[in-house]
Amino acid sequence: MTPGTITDVTVHSGGRWLPGRDVHIADGRVTAISAHGELPCGGEVLDGHGGHLTAGLVNTHTHLFQAGLRGIGEGLGLLAWLRAVGEEAALLTPERAYATAAAAAAEALRSGTTTLVEHMWPHPSPEVHDAVLRALKDSGVRAVLCRGVADRADPSRAWGFDPRLMQPLKEALAHTDELIAQARGSRVDVGVAVPNPRCLTPEGMGAVRAYAEERGLPVSLHLLETTTDDTMCRDRAGVGAVEYLERAGFLWERLLAVHCVELDARGRATLARHGVGVSYNPLSNMRLGSGIAPVPEMLEAGLSVGLGVDGAASNDTQDILEALRIGAYLQRAAHRKADLFGFPEMFAMAAGGANRVLGIEENPDGGVRVGMRADLVLHRFDRDYACLPVRDPGATLLTCAGSRTVAAVLVGGEVLVRDGEHVRLSSRELAAGLAGGGSRGDRPAEPGTSTAGASGFTAA
Repeated sequence: MTPGTITDVTVHSGGRWLPGRDVHIADGRVTAISAHGELPCGGEVLDGHGGHLTAGLVNTHTHLFQAGLRGIGEGLGLLAWLRAVGEEAALLTPERAYATAAAAAAEALRSGTTTLVEHMWPHPSPEVHDAVLRALKDSGVRAVLCRGVADRADPSRAWGFDPRLMQPLKEALAHTDELIAQARGSRVDVGVAVPNPRCLTPEGMGAVRAYAEERGLPVSLHLLETTTDDTMCRDRAGVGAVEYLERAGFLWERLLAVHCVELDARGRATLARHGVGVSYNPLSNMRLGSGIAPVPEMLEAGLSVGLGVDGAASNDTQDILEALRIGAYLQRAAHRKADLFGFPEMFAMAAGGANRVLGIEENPDGGVRVGMRADLVLHRFDRDYACLPVRDPGATLLTCAGSRTVAAVLVGGEVLVRDGEHVRLSSRELAAGLAGGGSRGDRPAEPGTSTAGASGFTAA
């Protein structure tokens, strides 16, 4: 593998911005951070002069197929919106699944997402899941692909899941084993995705947890996005959603609870006691009118909280820097505190807040450090005069930066985005795949066919 160096760059490391540094990379990891010129450059050189280098960010929740559903159900609440999206999900083909997943992954990368967690909806076609895995591998992004499962059918989705999208639980888990085998040796890990607490019977919960624990997999679960989970669990089981999960033994340290807008103090204490992590998705919660997750209270209770962008049908982008900014501002407005969630807190949340739960390499302060995977983002704020002047790089990143300031994105030392373009996948082909609609879903070009040209230090 070819080593490389990012030269003369300002690096965010150890809670500080260090100017005039060279960052050395080999075998997919950062091997040294030195004063500019102090150590010889190795292999490919990326000129960082005038730029700011940060760790890559982790999007803890998305639905890649929704890249083909932007704007759907605008103005609808969650349950009505879910029915609209469900109709489209029932029409999903492997070709369309590939096209949307490739485009969403490329879009995520260009805003500085280097790892994403894909929460797939259950689907009876193994080929649909296989296509998403292929798209993730082709894009080069680091990912946790959570395969959707459910075992309680209900066309209304009030107490169960759309039966058109379901398959027997044993078959779904057997295919998850196939995905694990297909992903081996790539940047993609595999997990399990559960739509909500109402979609698995207690027996199904036991089977899913046993399966995940035996293989060391994370499980992603939508929880208390609105009051529906609590209302339905009380009506059908006589207890609230958190207690329903706890009684079924479905709370443990590899469970990621997504949204948690309606998580009360008792629920927070229960999740924290079991080591459950949380994915905070501010933009989709705003778009669907779901509410504001009590993030400060979650952290105070000892919960690990990561940042989620959610799917492009409820956001409607994959821009994690937008979620970073709005995630902070929303909490400030809710708590009437201008100093709540500044850059250090939000960036740490976005770079590693829920990594432990997901089994991803941890990054407690969100900084670049020796030994870490070389998942890195090079910002050039002077690419956009609307970000100037730069008084404080952290403040600039939080308040006004975006994908337009991202000059390069590296995953495992490989340059995947250069000057806003994915170097493996052609923007023209990605656009054609999305514009093709459900019946076409043209597959984007194979890796390496983009006119931009592939580039990188290593491919780890």
